[in-house]
Amino acid sequence: MNDTTAAAATAATGGPAMPTPDDAVLEAFRTAKGFMPEDEGMALYRAAVDAARLGLPLLEVGSYCGRSTLLLAAAGRAAGVTAVTVDHHRGSEEQQPGWEYHDAELTDHDPRVGGRMETLPEFRRTLHAAGLEEHVVAVVGRSPRVAALWGRPLGLVFVDGGHTDEHAAGDYEGWAPHVAPGGLLVIHDVFPDPADGGQAPYRIHQRALRGGAFTEVSVTRSLRVLRRTGEGI
Repeated sequence: MNDTTAAAATAATGGPAMPTPDDAVLEAFRTAKGFMPEDEGMALYRAAVDAARLGLPLLEVGSYCGRSTLLLAAAGRAAGVTAVTVDHHRGSEEQQPGWEYHDAELTDHDPRVGGRMETLPEFRRTLHAAGLEEHVVAVVGRSPRVAALWGRPLGLVFVDGGHTDEHAAGDYEGWAPHVAPGGLLVIHDVFPDPADGGQAPYRIHQRALRGGAFTEVSVTRSLRVLRRTGEGI
């Protein structure tokens, strides 16, 4: 179901329109390497459609192989705004050899690299196959370094990078101040119960709410969407 069909269906039932990606993007999302469940992905897409109305770039921290990037790019394409991705493409802590989320197909076997992860080629293939490559600017580098160079407001910041306290806090401190008034901060893997997952994303989520700059507008499992309504980051 594409955006037009979804709008027509909801109009027929009298409910609010719930945008969804077109069939090609949805299929690309389903087949791309990555970890985001579809319901969380659709919540991210709806947030991106909402934020794109501001006419400002949509930025994600932590792209892996482009699964979530497809959704930001599709929302940006429809609104005429650019999706920006920030990732060093060497994988996060839990994706390294010997860890739970390691994918041996993404190992760089060049002896000069020493068996490290390399997700950039797969990321580019994902976007190219979906016809969305031209709607994305991919910045390859460490998030805090890129954030320190960034100089314009953003309609949306999606934080899904490293899940240590150091990395999550660095992503929040570097990028949350760039969210424009009325824009959205989206945080993935927020688990209030430590038994469900790591706590670093939860801690920056709580920090955002305590600071007074953001108000939570939706929750879809571990995905939290917050709108910038004030100062105090």
